[in-house]
Amino acid sequence: MTLSFYKYQGTGNDFVLIDNRQLQFPKNDTKLVASLCDRKFGIGADGLILLENDELSDFKMVYYNADGREGSLCGNGGRCTVAFANFLGIVDKDTVFNAADGKHHATIKDGIVSLQMQDVIEIKEKPEYVFLDTGSPHHVQMVNTVQDFPVFKEGKKLRYGLYGQTGSNVNFVEVLNDDTFAVRTYERGVEDETLSCGTGVTAVAIAMHNAGKTNANRIKVNTQGGELQVELNKKDGVYNQIHLIGPATQVFKGEIVC
Repeated sequence: MTLSFYKYQGTGNDFVLIDNRQLQFPKNDTKLVASLCDRKFGIGADGLILLENDELSDFKMVYYNADGREGSLCGNGGRCTVAFANFLGIVDKDTVFNAADGKHHATIKDGIVSLQMQDVIEIKEKPEYVFLDTGSPHHVQMVNTVQDFPVFKEGKKLRYGLYGQTGSNVNFVEVLNDDTFAVRTYERGVEDETLSCGTGVTAVAIAMHNAGKTNANRIKVNTQGGELQVELNKKDGVYNQIHLIGPATQVFKGEIVC
């Protein structure tokens, strides 16, 4: 089988994008998905995304982790899928699409995608960390100097040791100033540090706002792959009107024999 694909990245979080509106991709082939994401033997990516038709919205996003298994919401992947749908002519500047956690509204202008996230109702505060779900589960832990922190070692330890086989993404955060934070993330499914994680950035912004580390309603988060911004609002203890904002770029397109 010869497969046509596109490669996209959002602040270094990279994805294989496939137009699957004709439902020709073998969705249950876990080994194929993993091999396409393999950086030495395949295309190489943090995940694979299928764009499909949806009866109730503009399109559906089906996300697979690099290990080949279907995953929960990927924020940067969602932004890249919006850019892909715009490139294919499915949507213009405004869209509503379906993902693993339900419908999302998004806008795109000049390569910048603003993705509305689901409301966050529950935030579990522990002495050493915060846990919340922003479409995917996230552990948020503050450190003094994130650039020197052993993210892979400590992230892997927490991902399995604290959260078991189901696991959680693990974020290590440093305060830079009143409205800016730096984060490095260990992602489950990738089982490694990624240059950026959209749901992780969203979790960090909410966790820092909830902890009183910032009073800003538009928060900057520096990842290893670039800057993302999160707009948020808090009403009656619930975070709503949450938007993940940043670039989504097509890198190349190609064909692979598989």
